[in-house]
Amino acid sequence: MFLTSLTRCGTLKRTSTLRLHNYQSLLSYHTTRALLAKLNVEGLASKVDLKGQNVLMRVDLNVPLSKDDDVTVTDDTRLRAIVPTTKYLLDKGANVILCSHFGRPKGEIIEKGKNGRLNPVVPHLETLLGKNVLKVDDCMGEDVESAARALGSGDVMLLENTRFYKGETKNDPVLSEGLGKLADYFVMDAFGTAHRAHSSTAGVTQHMKLSAAGYLLDKELKYLKGAVDDPTRPLAAIVGGAKVSTKVPVLESLIEKCDKILLGGAMIFTFYKAKGLDTGNSIVEEDLVEVAKGLMAKAEEKGCELILPVDVVLADEFKADATTKVAGGGEMGGGGGGGG
Repeated sequence: MFLTSLTRCGTLKRTSTLRLHNYQSLLSYHTTRALLAKLNVEGLASKVDLKGQNVLMRVDLNVPLSKDDDVTVTDDTRLRAIVPTTKYLLDKGANVILCSHFGRPKGEIIEKGKNGRLNPVVPHLETLLGKNVLKVDDCMGEDVESAARALGSGDVMLLENTRFYKGETKNDPVLSEGLGKLADYFVMDAFGTAHRAHSSTAGVTQHMKLSAAGYLLDKELKYLKGAVDDPTRPLAAIVGGAKVSTKVPVLESLIEKCDKILLGGAMIFTFYKAKGLDTGNSIVEEDLVEVAKGLMAKAEEKGCELILPVDVVLADEFKADATTKVAGGGEMGGGGGGGG
């Protein structure tokens, strides 16, 4: 994944702490029916009497845990971010079924830790919402469906880590359908995962009567639309991440709109290679070197300055305690791997 921030050159305008993929795909958003109709959570409530209705709400509960016990939440920022939408739905009498991934368990059931169960967030959610949160140990199946049917009015239920199912990241139709059996309405409030065509972000919407954007997503999209479509000049974008392949559409779009684009992350090495510079043992997408050349040429043609890092950190292995040194960009001879 990568971080994109929009700034005014020279003066920080605003740095988004959320992740953005293809801006255009976010505007169409995987729950297409929601954004094409410009439907946000308030719009949903105006169309439907939500009292006693189950609403599946996709959120981002990826909070850091203490290294001492793998249980204690050390920063509840993301938990607090979902409160406005959740409370709004609860005030309307809806039952809110919270759904999130947690880390990268890759289809394995892990009991504890960053890739484990979502149990550590429950106490914090209960405090923030002022309500009991029913935590279930699965995302779908008869037991979960039974629990969802038993919800009354204004109840909160938390599903288990969606990535305990390997099919989550492949938009598995079975998981999508299973999630869809829990509610009639869907609210997306996980901006950082809105670009991903996963079962809990995309496929599930095909099984809903209506889908809408929560306050968090709606706010970010409105900000981005204004910042990109009608920017205050000069405008700069910061784009990072491991792969050029997943950034081509957004880079093409930003080149048309920005005065400067600062590149970071491992993707820079493909651009270094395109410039004929030494990349050592760093990851290079060889099949995209020509694409990188094309992006640089397009940027020059459009008067957009594409800026690569002037130096990188070299390491003898990918570990926190690795031996490191700093080298100029494109000066990675000797076999070291670089970190952008």
